[in-house]
Amino acid sequence: MPGTDTQESIALLPRASTLAERVDAQFFTLLWVDALMVVVLFGLIIGFAVYYRRGTLRNRVSNAPQTRVEITWSTALLLIFLSIFAWSAHLYVEASSPPKNALEIHGIGKQWMWKFEHRGGQREINELHVPLGVPVKVILATQDVIHSFFVPAFRMKQDVVPGRLRVAWFTPSRVGRYHLFCAEYCGLDHSRMRGHVVVMERNDYEAWLAGFTGTESLAAQGEKLFSQYGCIGCHGPGSKVLAPGLGGIFGKSVPLAGGSIAVVDENYLRDSILAPEQQVVAGYQPIMPSFAGRIDEADLMRLIAYIKSLSAPQGAP
Repeated sequence: MPGTDTQESIALLPRASTLAERVDAQFFTLLWVDALMVVVLFGLIIGFAVYYRRGTLRNRVSNAPQTRVEITWSTALLLIFLSIFAWSAHLYVEASSPPKNALEIHGIGKQWMWKFEHRGGQREINELHVPLGVPVKVILATQDVIHSFFVPAFRMKQDVVPGRLRVAWFTPSRVGRYHLFCAEYCGLDHSRMRGHVVVMERNDYEAWLAGFTGTESLAAQGEKLFSQYGCIGCHGPGSKVLAPGLGGIFGKSVPLAGGSIAVVDENYLRDSILAPEQQVVAGYQPIMPSFAGRIDEADLMRLIAYIKSLSAPQGAP
């Protein structure tokens, strides 16, 4: 079966995402370019040392610089390195920009496990089930220290730092079971903080999701928290308190007091809940209390999922 532990023990890991082949292509290209440069430079050094050794007639020949050779050599190297830079920058930007239609899954790293929650409320620990051929966007947070979400077969790694949400995304290209590690030392049992990403055929994935009964979607859970924490009193449709409305706000740009502009993304919503005085929307007073220390990362993600759902097209999950 593709992607089994036996296959992952061979020298070259399987390429199990659409990005993996491109990362490998760049890696081996740079490896061979570097190897060629080493051979050429050391060959020239040794050759010149022998050819122009002391005591030979050639040693006394004028060594005036050959301008044309130097310009050609320098220009060629510049073009090669600029091409590598452009290639790397393009790959980096693509690897950092998940598609808008990606399947969203929320993940939390904590000492010493990975916890995941799907949009429909299905929860997993140290395993992440995803469908084949579908872009997957994992919104990551940490409950304690720095962790790093690392799937070698996907050729992707994303550090997760306290106080911020981070995004990792990939499109699985092979059915199988692939190792998931924490690649950042995070404490005593760091080496035990590992799990698996399970890539399934789409029909199998849908059947797996349907096997969870009695689960509420993240947005539905967030809606309850929205009332439980009293958010509805100020941001609800019938509120008499002067507070920004949340319907349709996600993904939009909002003006802030002081004249700056902010884009409403997951981190903006997170900061607005935990430190609302830092980014006050223009025309409103900083009267919202901070929820720092009163709400954990899991509930924060549910609240954010609910607020995002207020901007979703009618009928969207």
